[in-house]
Amino acid sequence: MWIRLRQIAVVAADLHRTGLDIGTVLGAEACFTDPGVKQFGLKNTLWPIGTQFLEVVTPIADNTAGGRYMTRRGGDTGYMVITQVDDVTRRRARAAELGVRLAFDMHHPETGHDGIQLHPADTGGTFFEMDQMTMDGGDAVGGPWWPAGKNWEPYVRTDLVGGISAAEIQSPDPEPLARRWSEIAEIDLTRDDAGNPTIGLDNATLRFVADPDGRGEGLGGIDVITQDRDAVLAGARARDCYVSDDEVAVAGLRVYLR
Repeated sequence: MWIRLRQIAVVAADLHRTGLDIGTVLGAEACFTDPGVKQFGLKNTLWPIGTQFLEVVTPIADNTAGGRYMTRRGGDTGYMVITQVDDVTRRRARAAELGVRLAFDMHHPETGHDGIQLHPADTGGTFFEMDQMTMDGGDAVGGPWWPAGKNWEPYVRTDLVGGISAAEIQSPDPEPLARRWSEIAEIDLTRDDAGNPTIGLDNATLRFVADPDGRGEGLGGIDVITQDRDAVLAGARARDCYVSDDEVAVAGLRVYLR
């Protein structure tokens, strides 16, 4: 049984401006726009970060869930931690066993995609999504990823950053939140060097930290595998995203350069 971090989703007010930030600071190239998100009153774009993805969704209608979430968190913000699993049927059963409701059940055998979004009121933290790719080669590391379309590989650019190595979920009380996610993921908690509770996925870490910015509980940051720190920082200064030599601000996230 395995689980990998495959995609991070954020919700932002200005998709064009945020896309310029992502392209300039992280050196990423947009690969896909999903017309299906219109049913939720959203538009989106995805950028490959190595074999993972950063998605930005923007409300295009009034009273959307994404828009309400931005209002609660005071602007652009992390929105979803999206993982790839080898057996989503087992994950559905585990969620039911724990009394975790499904916010959205995605069963699309015709496209080779089967997935669940867990209800954030039951998980805490942020949206926690688990997807299985059931098409040929779907289990391979860096294999097909239906949410990014069928032709994302030519758009991969790794000169500046090569992957996402952690997601940072913040809470005024991170310990019980981390235990809840540990129960759901069926992975024991560990600690990082700072004493924060962590969950080790196959290719990344979920890190739970005390709310550092007063924005409350949510997906606050990511770690990126940095290939060219000087270029990232130059782009951050050009786009007014510079925080420090180890951190930039992109798409409502604290992006830590590792």
